[in-house]
Amino acid sequence: MFERRHEPLLPRAAFHGRLLRSVALAAGLIGVSLMLGIFGYHWVAGLSWIDSILNASMILAGMGPVSDITRNSGKLFASAYALFSGVAFLTSVSVVLAPLLHRFLHHFHMQIDQDTA
Repeated sequence: MFERRHEPLLPRAAFHGRLLRSVALAAGLIGVSLMLGIFGYHWVAGLSWIDSILNASMILAGMGPVSDITRNSGKLFASAYALFSGVAFLTSVSVVLAPLLHRFLHHFHMQIDQDTA
């Protein structure tokens, strides 16, 4: 009744370019997230620049805070940044994995169509 027509797989060079763009986008997201954390820990929590870098990096990597925060505003920032960092990390992983998963599913779908034809 309906004829199935599928696009061919993207050539490897074009796929690698797409994957590289995804990695660059994820790296940019991580970089912006890190900068937000560094500035927040420095200005809101009152930590030194080096302690701010360390805390932001550790939170973003999922390791946890390093320095004790004494200001209430800093504690509120640290809480919000920890929640934001979890979402930023998951988003970055998703952006990198999306082209890989799409190619796998496209290839798998084409294989099923060939087997049923």
